[in-house]
Amino acid sequence: MRKPFKFYFTLFTCKVMRLGMRMLGKNAAHLPGKLAVKMCPKFISYMEKPKYTVCVTGTNGKTTVTNLIVDMLESQGLKVTNNKLGSNMKEGVSSALIANSTLSGKAKNEWAVLEVDERSSMYIYPLLKPDYVICTNLYRDSILRNGSPEYIQSIVTNYMQPETKLILNADDLISGNIKPENERIYYGIRRMPTDTEKCENIVNDCQICPKCAATLDYKYVRYHQIGKAVCPSCGFTSPKPDYDAEVHMEFNTMTIWERGVEQKYNLINNSIFNIYNQLTITALLRETGFTPDEIRKGLASLKLPEYRFTQFDEGGIHFVDMMAKEHNPIACSVVFDYVSKEPGKKEIMFLLDDETPTESMCWIYDADYEKLNSPLINHIVIPGSRALDQKLRLLMAGVPEEKIIIGMEDLEAPSHITLEGTDTIFLLHQHWKPEMDKLVVAKFREILKNRNK
Repeated sequence: MRKPFKFYFTLFTCKVMRLGMRMLGKNAAHLPGKLAVKMCPKFISYMEKPKYTVCVTGTNGKTTVTNLIVDMLESQGLKVTNNKLGSNMKEGVSSALIANSTLSGKAKNEWAVLEVDERSSMYIYPLLKPDYVICTNLYRDSILRNGSPEYIQSIVTNYMQPETKLILNADDLISGNIKPENERIYYGIRRMPTDTEKCENIVNDCQICPKCAATLDYKYVRYHQIGKAVCPSCGFTSPKPDYDAEVHMEFNTMTIWERGVEQKYNLINNSIFNIYNQLTITALLRETGFTPDEIRKGLASLKLPEYRFTQFDEGGIHFVDMMAKEHNPIACSVVFDYVSKEPGKKEIMFLLDDETPTESMCWIYDADYEKLNSPLINHIVIPGSRALDQKLRLLMAGVPEEKIIIGMEDLEAPSHITLEGTDTIFLLHQHWKPEMDKLVVAKFREILKNRNK
C-alpha cells in the first residue's frame, strides 16, 4: 500500500509529541494516538503490522488475558507491542503502534497484542486486519453503554475481517457464534462437579436457540449462559472444543485434550474466570507454534495483574483483593460466588459505589447478591455515597441487617472490619479506583500488622 505524505507527517508529529510527554513523566498512551487518528483517519491501516497481530475483546477478561499473553511472550524473550498502559479504543491502539514503530511506520516488534473494546471493533478491525481475534465471552454489561450481548455480537461480527482467525469460547453460545464464516478454533471446559442442571443465576441471556428461537435444553450450566446446550427443535448445539479441558481443583491442575493429544498444566488461580483465561492463552500460544513445555515454563512464572487479584497473609488472617466490576452484573456475580465458596469465616468490604450520585444502580438487581447471604460471612462493610443502594439490595437478598455496616468514607472502612474469628478478609473493588484501592490495601496491611502488638 502506498502511504500518503499526510501519514508520514502525522507519524513524525505524534512521535515528537510522545517524546515530549515521556520527558514530562507521562505514559503517552492515549493523546499521541488521539492526534494521529484526527490528523490521518486511516492512520492504523498505513502502519506496517508485526508478524503476529492479536486482538483480545469480550465483556469480561480481556484486560487480564491481554496482560497474561504479553507476560507469557516476554517470558520467552520476545518484545511485544501492546496497549497495557492505554485505552482499548482506536486512540490507545494507535498510540501503541506509534510507540513501537520506526519513523517510516515499520513495526519494531514481531508481536502485537492489543486489547480492543467491543464497540471499538468497528473502528479498529477494518483498518488493523488482525491475524487473530480472541473473544473471551459476551455477557450483559452496562445498560447505559452496551445494551444486550446480542447487540455487541452483531457489532463484532459485522466488522470482523474475513482473513482473521477467531479463538472462541465453546461454552458461550453468544460469543461462540461471532462471524460464523471465519476460520476458528474453540476452547472449553468439561463438566465440573459444581455445575447444575438449570441456571441458578438471575441472568441467562441465551435461553432460546439463536437459529430457530426454540427453548434451549441445557445439559449443564456453569454460570449464567456458560455451559453446554442443545436445541431440541433444530439440533443446534454448543460447538466441540479443539482445546478440551478438564479441571482438577484438588490437584490445582488442568488437563487439555488438544485434538486428541493430552497435556497437563498447573493452574495459576482457582477462580473459574481465571481458569478460562488460562485456557484461552494456552489455545492462542499453541495455535501460534509454542510447545506445551514452553507454555508450562511461562505459566510457572506467571502472575495475575495485581489490580485484578492479589492476596497476602498478615496477622494470622488471609487477605484477598479482587476486582468486582461495577455496572457489570455477571462479573460481580462470579466474584460473589467465588467468595461464598471459599472456606472459613469471612469479612467483606465493598469499594464499589459510583462516584457520581446520578449514575444508574439498576445493574445491582441483575447481580447475584444472594450469594452473599451465607453464615460464613460475618459482616459486609460498605463505604461511600451509594451505600444505601447496596444495603437495600443485600436486604432483598436476605442478608441480615446486623451484618451490613455503612456510613463511612473509603479509608475509614477497614477499621470497621471485625478481626476476631475471621479467617479471610475480601476487598471487592471497582474498576476505576486503582489509587484508592492501593490506599485501602495499605490501610489493611497496617491494621493487620498491628493486630498482635
